This record gives sequence, C-alpha cells and structure tokens, in this order.
Amino acid sequence: MAKREPQELDFHFDVMCPFAYQTSLWIRDVARQVDLTIHWKFFSLEEVNRQEGKKHPWERDWSYGWSMMRIGAYLRRSSMDDLDRWYGVAGEALHVRGLKPHDPDVARALLAGLDLDPALVDRAIDDPTTNEEVLADHEKVINAGGYGVPTLFFPDGQCLFGPVLLDPPKGEAALRLWDAVVAWTEFPYLYELQRPKTNGDERLIAETFRPYLEARDWVSIDRGEILSFGAMDPKNKK
Repeated sequence: MAKREPQELDFHFDVMCPFAYQTSLWIRDVARQVDLTIHWKFFSLEEVNRQEGKKHPWERDWSYGWSMMRIGAYLRRSSMDDLDRWYGVAGEALHVRGLKPHDPDVARALLAGLDLDPALVDRAIDDPTTNEEVLADHEKVINAGGYGVPTLFFPDGQCLFGPVLLDPPKGEAALRLWDAVVAWTEFPYLYELQRPKTNGDERLIAETFRPYLEARDWVSIDRGEILSFGAMDPKNKK
C-alpha cells in the first residue's frame, strides 16, 4: 500500500543553531523532490536557556538569534519565500562562512544581497509585534513538550525533535530519510531512538561547526544534550 505523505510541515528553527541549519538543508532538498510545503517557524535557544535573573531576549534592544527571528517574522508577513531565503543566507553566513549575521550591519548586508531592503532590520526591531510572533511560535514548541531545534510539526499535530544531522543527505538518500521520519509518526508512543556519539563523532562535530564556534558572541551551555552547541548564554547581558 502506498504511504500517505504529508503535504505540509512546520519547521521550527533558531538561526543560531548549527544542527537546525543542517536539517534545514535536508528538508529543502526533500521539498524540491516531493510535494511538500515548509512553513518556517521559530524557537529561541536564548529563552529556553536563559539564566535566572537575566533579561528575556525580547527585553533587550538587540538579542542575537531572537532579533534575527524578528527580522524573519517581519519578512514572513508578506512572503514565506523571503523568510526561507533569509534563513538560508543567514544560516550559511554563520555556519559555513563564519560571519556574524547576528550583527545588525551584517544582517543589513545579507538582506541587500537578497535584493531586500536593508532597512527591514530596523523596521522589524522597531515593531513590537514581531516579538509576539516569535514568542507565539516558541511557546507552541514548549507547550508540546519540546525543548530545542529542529522541531517538526505534522498536519495531524504530531511533534518530533530532529532529525539531528551532521552531513545532510541529498537526492534519493534524502527521500529515504524522509520516509523514515514520516514512518515514525505511525508510532505515537515511540519517543526516542538515539545513536551514541563516540569521541571521534564529537571531534567531527566540533570541526564541522568550527565556523559557527568561531563566529558566535555567546557562551554555549553544556548540559550533556545534543543541542548544547546551540544553547546560548549571551556574554555580559543582564
């Protein structure tokens, strides 16, 4: 019997997360091959890893990943495709080229490279309702029991964390992984299937994420979880 494929998917990400970026490359490849619409949504590692006594990211004038997502929320109002392109170039800038898209001037330059108005940075930050949009997406993940990114929501409401990838497959291999992810939704009480990481895996992860590690302006919080590379404690921010 032919497998029923979902026609759309919510993909929650934080621009700052290197694992979410890797998975976004895979899901875009899948979408190019099958009839799949991706709805890009947000999740804040800054907020979920906020230390007691420090400001929430929406209480700061500029707040790394949160502000990047506010720009994305502003773009999404008129074009999901523009948000897709924005996430693509911002993620590539940080995680491949080692640039700092969380710097407002770099963010403006990236928008200009997409033939979008660089002033969108300031308009998004000056508009308090972009905070509300990012927070609403973030809380959807939290309310579903989620804790990090990438997080996927399927049309039937099921929520999955992952897949967590280092070398995202392409072509037929990408579709085989997609079939495996979709198959997971047939088993609502299958909670975890995890591959332990060897010391060699850890070294490979660190080397792959070197551009991100060198470009970040925050301290990662090591909680012994796979998302620790994306957990953020902004330096000298109260």
